[in-house]
Amino acid sequence: MESLLDQPLGQIARQLAGATAVFREYGLDFCCNGSHSLREAAHGAGLDAQAIVPRLRALQSMTESGQQDWAAAAPKALIAHILHRYHGVHRQQFPELIRLARRVEQVHGAHAQCPAGLSEHLCAMQQALESHMQKEEMILFPLLERGAGAMASAPIRVMRMEHDEHSQSLRHLAELTNDMTLPSAACVTWNALYTGLRTMREDLMQHIHLENNILFENAQNGT
Repeated sequence: MESLLDQPLGQIARQLAGATAVFREYGLDFCCNGSHSLREAAHGAGLDAQAIVPRLRALQSMTESGQQDWAAAAPKALIAHILHRYHGVHRQQFPELIRLARRVEQVHGAHAQCPAGLSEHLCAMQQALESHMQKEEMILFPLLERGAGAMASAPIRVMRMEHDEHSQSLRHLAELTNDMTLPSAACVTWNALYTGLRTMREDLMQHIHLENNILFENAQNGT
């Protein structure tokens, strides 16, 4: 059997419930770099892959009650979940995050740790993500719901490329905010902003994982 060290991150995330939380903890990009093996990804991040394996093996011996196995779900059910849990949520998250970012930049612009340019970056992220989601909702998802995966290769390729761009935007977001690190005695607004950014980042990474590693993979494999 293939060692966990040599399995792609996307495959592990797809097959092992709870693995995505472990990967997020170690800063491993399982959504857009899912083709990299655990060994390769850990080496690239300067981590000891052998230290991560026991965490994953512990998950293999656990049964997480109430957790949906999306890898085995029908495309229509998975798409409905993505639309409700991620598309709808992202559309609620960004307006408030932009409002909070503008407030922090206005009030704390002279602070050395102020995330200058954050609101502008979030606006760009919002526009790119909205365009992306509309293409999925109007073109790709209807094809997949009809079982026309063979006709979806080109749209899927485009969506994967845009997912890579979203991942780059998240990296720039971390740069602007020092990975959402608050200064000492940060105000309530600043705290709320970074809490919201962390939640949005986790949601977007999980969103991309479900599409790249499960929905798109199943469509291209005819399952």
